[in-house]
Amino acid sequence: MRARGLRNLRAVLAPVASGMCVMAVAAAVLVPALGHEAEPAGPVRHGASAPAAPHRAAAPAAAKCTARNAAQSLRPSSDDGAAVSRIKEKGQLVVGVDQNTYRWGYRDPATGKLEGFDIDLVWAIARDILGPDPDVVFKAVPTAQRVPALQRHTVDMVVRTMTINCARKAQVAFSTAYFQAGQQVLAPKASKIKAFDDSLRGKRVCTAAGSTGESELRARRHGASVLTVPNQLDCLVRLQLGEADAVVTDNALAAAQAAQDPTVELKGSPFTDEPYGVAMNQDDTDLVRRVNKVLDDYRDGGSDSPWMRSYRTWLRADLPGISGPPSPEYSD
Repeated sequence: MRARGLRNLRAVLAPVASGMCVMAVAAAVLVPALGHEAEPAGPVRHGASAPAAPHRAAAPAAAKCTARNAAQSLRPSSDDGAAVSRIKEKGQLVVGVDQNTYRWGYRDPATGKLEGFDIDLVWAIARDILGPDPDVVFKAVPTAQRVPALQRHTVDMVVRTMTINCARKAQVAFSTAYFQAGQQVLAPKASKIKAFDDSLRGKRVCTAAGSTGESELRARRHGASVLTVPNQLDCLVRLQLGEADAVVTDNALAAAQAAQDPTVELKGSPFTDEPYGVAMNQDDTDLVRRVNKVLDDYRDGGSDSPWMRSYRTWLRADLPGISGPPSPEYSD
């Protein structure tokens, strides 16, 4: 799966078009601390969060997770279990999202609404569970707070470019993959940095705390010093201010940042396999199955599927050539 995913990524990556430039003032648009509700892209009732849930040990299936089967999830079902019923009874879906990742989850400065590829998926899930005019609460969650937010039931799910891997599956549950990305280096076009290799030696490399980029840099620094920040967009600002020499992040996010700032570009090739999934509390198995049912419908329809329409709207300009979503893999 890793080799297939990386081949697909390398085939579709192309130089990104320059777009609106994010200057240092972007630091003023950082994601609020966990618990602050982002303004929703639609009607929202601001209510109290569900009570905190005690931390539970990893489910037996999580202990058997390997890099080869990490993207497997539970088979889809439309049945209402305890978690889906809880959402219906409170009449709203509370979702952890990003609000400053261009093309994925960001606030449109013209409308003030949250938009992007991840936000489209949130609305599809909400409509399936709550009906055609769903009540959604968007909570801006920093990268490192995604897992705690799910474990405490501060949110019902997280839809925030979150990579499925074994370390996280020991703590939370995931849907099937809805996008395939990979870690890559972002640096100024004039930089001598070539890729995720020894050209990073002596350089200051920025990544988000709690991200897979941080894990990779912890394992292989290539002689670089590592700077961690709460959210990935903070790294672009550090790059623009001259406080960092390069960024390590998912290539999908790096491409969006390059679209915002024409002075930077992706370097080298993706060096990991990063399947994105919708994350949920480990106890909410019925919700996992329900989300997988929504994803089956979301992928269905070929070039006219909701997934492809969202891809063409948000991602094709920066990640051209993708012919469809990753195929679902199931563990049961």
